[in-house]
Amino acid sequence: MKKPAKKSTNLKTLAAFPGRLVLLGAGKMGGAMLDGWTARGLKAKQVVVIEPLAGKAIKELVKSGLALNPKPGPKTKADAAAIVIAVKPQMAPEAIPPLGLYVGKSTLVISIMAGRTIGFLEKILPPGTAIVRAMPNTPAAIGRGITVAVPNAKVSARQRKLATELLAATGTVEWVSNEKLIDAVTATSGSGPAYVFLLVEAMTKAGIASGLPADLAGRLARETVAGSGELLHRSELDAATLRQNVTSPGGTTAAALSVLMGPNGFDELLTRAIAAATNRSRELAG
Repeated sequence: MKKPAKKSTNLKTLAAFPGRLVLLGAGKMGGAMLDGWTARGLKAKQVVVIEPLAGKAIKELVKSGLALNPKPGPKTKADAAAIVIAVKPQMAPEAIPPLGLYVGKSTLVISIMAGRTIGFLEKILPPGTAIVRAMPNTPAAIGRGITVAVPNAKVSARQRKLATELLAATGTVEWVSNEKLIDAVTATSGSGPAYVFLLVEAMTKAGIASGLPADLAGRLARETVAGSGELLHRSELDAATLRQNVTSPGGTTAAALSVLMGPNGFDELLTRAIAAATNRSRELAG
């Protein structure tokens, strides 16, 4: 079985980006996005970064024309092609309203804040603003993330394409039409890397319990999960088929899977875990 076609993948260039880009928040995720944009040809002189704790890499880009923490005022031009909001959600009520000075008739606003809805953003940004809410995940830091995005009614086809180009700088992009799905996305892919890291922790502890030295158990677990993920990424086979290919009837893998796939096993635990995370995301969104 072949893997389904990806909605979009990393683009080769942003050299033709149409105007100015404002980035609010340049922490781990915002910084990773900025790295991806500049690596794909976005010129530093086109970028405005609002980040009080800017790192060395951003300060280096100032030498190439990037504007860092400019003071908005009467002369601020409402002509940004895109604004990307990458601050923590608790900072939003204070940090977002000043962005209104950059919003023009054709400005696209992309938010990657967890929990903050399109409705919340529409209330504090100028009326009629085109808004995309997106949920990335931490592998974006190495260009292997996946982001799910949802537009409001003001987003045009051109702006949707622009959003895809910007979000694809850190990995694959998927689109949904129902914002309510973002809670399940958050629980599945947004929180998902933590589940994988927990698997490595659990495998390490289990290996130690079976008699392996701690350092060897850690390396075996880490490399097995990393290598299996890369195999899944490259293979045209789906996960179930790859699992079956590793499992000989009556063998050691089958013995382990009889526990993991049995009553109260892996499937049930993950279903409960993702349901809990989905519900919590809804609570945080209000």
